[in-house]
Amino acid sequence: MSKITDLLGKEAEYYLRHECKTIDKSLLYLPGKDIIERVWLDSDRNIRTIESLQQLYGHGRLAHTGYVSILPVDQGIEHSAGASFAPNPLYFDPENIVKLAIEGGCNAVASTFGVLSAVARKYAHKIPFVVKLNHNELLTYPNSYDQVMFGTVKEAWNLGAVAVGATIYFGSEESRRQLIEVAEAFEYAHELGMATILWCYLRNNAFKKDGVDYHSSADLTGQANHLGVTIKADIVKQKLPSNNGGFKAIGFGRTSEKVYTELTTDHPIDLCRYQVANGYMGRVGLINSGGESHGASDLKDAVITAVVNKRAGGMGLISGRKAFQKPMAEGVELLNAVQDVYLDKEVTIA
Repeated sequence: MSKITDLLGKEAEYYLRHECKTIDKSLLYLPGKDIIERVWLDSDRNIRTIESLQQLYGHGRLAHTGYVSILPVDQGIEHSAGASFAPNPLYFDPENIVKLAIEGGCNAVASTFGVLSAVARKYAHKIPFVVKLNHNELLTYPNSYDQVMFGTVKEAWNLGAVAVGATIYFGSEESRRQLIEVAEAFEYAHELGMATILWCYLRNNAFKKDGVDYHSSADLTGQANHLGVTIKADIVKQKLPSNNGGFKAIGFGRTSEKVYTELTTDHPIDLCRYQVANGYMGRVGLINSGGESHGASDLKDAVITAVVNKRAGGMGLISGRKAFQKPMAEGVELLNAVQDVYLDKEVTIA
């Protein structure tokens, strides 16, 4: 705890001593070594899918804690290879992506068909693979924003993946088509015995109002999570909430005033807990994304995100650019620092 406290400095009290008085922790399904038995054995997931989930939970430095640390590297498509890998050209080579995940003690590596298939025979048995099925690419001009399938579930299974991932841009014009595509893909993935992870992201220019961006507001992202678990995601990935009140500011949809007066406050842990609650009170684990690299503040920023996620009731962090846009040793250090938050028993549920 002392290392975490030192890193947080003056903000340590704010993040480490906060007590959540909104949604009580007793209502949550919290991560733990018995998460499979407590949650998934009552579900309709088949034996092979349960086995795949156990592989995810049982690998790396966080093995058998119920928490996960995943290295995601799909930014070569999502943000362009130049923007992603120019800061550290080492990672143009797929093998170094997998090496970073292994050296960093991650539960899994999540990447594209091309990256993982290039080294599948060498590494699929050494670390769980999560294949990202769909992407938004930025070479279309003018840019359009849509998630399209880059391969099939069967391809992911053939290259040895234990899970598939996908993104839905909730709120976009294309979101209903994406919902259907991903729901069908997840059904087949479960049939083949793979776990499913959904990037529950928002995308609509109207979600920016009066100079405020509500793409990561707690109420909107919470509903995105709720839609994600409805199509049987086993894990949901979401941005850490940065504000609240998206429904009210934009003036659409339906919500309740209690969301803002009783179920949340302005504290980031309380906002994140609302995200957790929308994943069936934590039955479907919430992993928050690490976000873009800001240089010198990355280590502190990543640890804060991990503390917020853990104390809110989430199950881990999926951090990419903060790790791979640095020399490998520094990337490993950052991943380990995040994992140390989940291993530290003094960092408790708020």
